[in-house]
Amino acid sequence: MNKTGERKVPTELGTENVGKLLIQYAIPAIIAQTAASLYNMIDSIFIGHIPDVGADAISGLATTFPFMNLSAAFGAMVGVGGATQLSVRLGQRDYDSAKTILGNLVTLNIIVGILFAGVSLLFLDEILFFFGASDTTLPFARDFMKVILFGNVITHLYFGINAALRASGHPKQAMYATIITVIMNIVLAPIFIYILGWGIKGAATATILAQCTTLAWQIRLLSNPNELLHLQRGIYKLRKDIVKAILSIGMSPFFINAAGCIVVIIINKGLRTYSDNGDMSIAAYGIANRVQFIFLMIVLGLTQGMQPIVGYNYGARRYDRVRRALMLTIFGATVVTTAGFIIAEFMPETVARAFTTEDNLIEMSAWAMRIMSLVMPFIGMQIVTTNFFQSIGMVKKSIFLSLTRQVLMLIPLLIILPLFIGEKGVWYSMPVSDFIAALLTIIMLFIQFREWKRDNMNI
Repeated sequence: MNKTGERKVPTELGTENVGKLLIQYAIPAIIAQTAASLYNMIDSIFIGHIPDVGADAISGLATTFPFMNLSAAFGAMVGVGGATQLSVRLGQRDYDSAKTILGNLVTLNIIVGILFAGVSLLFLDEILFFFGASDTTLPFARDFMKVILFGNVITHLYFGINAALRASGHPKQAMYATIITVIMNIVLAPIFIYILGWGIKGAATATILAQCTTLAWQIRLLSNPNELLHLQRGIYKLRKDIVKAILSIGMSPFFINAAGCIVVIIINKGLRTYSDNGDMSIAAYGIANRVQFIFLMIVLGLTQGMQPIVGYNYGARRYDRVRRALMLTIFGATVVTTAGFIIAEFMPETVARAFTTEDNLIEMSAWAMRIMSLVMPFIGMQIVTTNFFQSIGMVKKSIFLSLTRQVLMLIPLLIILPLFIGEKGVWYSMPVSDFIAALLTIIMLFIQFREWKRDNMNI
């Protein structure tokens, strides 16, 4: 038997029960994504309780969200694009290409991570002011982002390699990597913030050190020569065809995150323009956004569990399994976002108190949670469908759906509604755009199913 045949190949993706596979792959990804969102939220909680400056610090942190989204956009472009290509190539049993994709994924993450950090550090203050910082909140935002940007390459490699682990049949290892990072961050953050007195810098330092430690463990895992896909010589040189394939698939998640960056900038600027207390409104948005983010990250975990199953079976022309995986994922995502809706509508004050002790900020944050989550049950289906089209290589459809929710609908609403109803127009723009995007997603998915039925693909 040849060496490839002796090594572990994730053929279970094409043979095992789809529901069981989705649980097997999605649960580790859900745990990982939940843990990731929790340590982001815990950072906010620790920062919000810094004595005397907590409210300003959390407002400063909120103005860094566009930065984080933009960095994530470039990371997802490489990580998700590479992972999708890995899944499809494994489904086609094109193992040589899969190995080279892994190497190119590593190289691209290093290049993108360095370039993004370098440009951002050169114009940091100007960018943060553009993102909505004020003279009061700029020092907090700057202190946080300097540390994050110096560790940007580590962050990109950490997330990129985790995506490769999931795509190559190691969802549990990807989950463990995130859990290790979260635990380290939770332990280190209060030490750096309170005991050492580093404040918001301490939160950022804890994040980077935790990711650095986990990255070393990931590299060790992927250095095992007994695995079909492992880090080895000869796979890191960029190949034009592979880079093009990675970036073409990765453009959809890139636009999702880049659009998120633009949206947060417009929201921050709108709140600063139309609110009587811009810093307070931005802080409230930061808290509400963090809470909603938890449930959306769980949905993203579901889609990450779906991605290798859909990609493999679409590549292997097992269309019945593709449809089954999609339907189960949509159902699970809807359950998750409905749970988020219930919590945001019926107990927002309790949640807000975890972030701050200031009564005005608690009241504002609770109101923001209720408004932002009005149509949250529909968001899960929209996210799953967008990622589904991406997973089977229908990049244009995925990009369109990505842009619909955050750009084509939300940005015009954020500009127009406040002209008539002031600050409330900023808040109401979010649920209105979510509802319209969900309707368009249902229509597009229905049309796609009809096309497949006409072509006898039986999806």
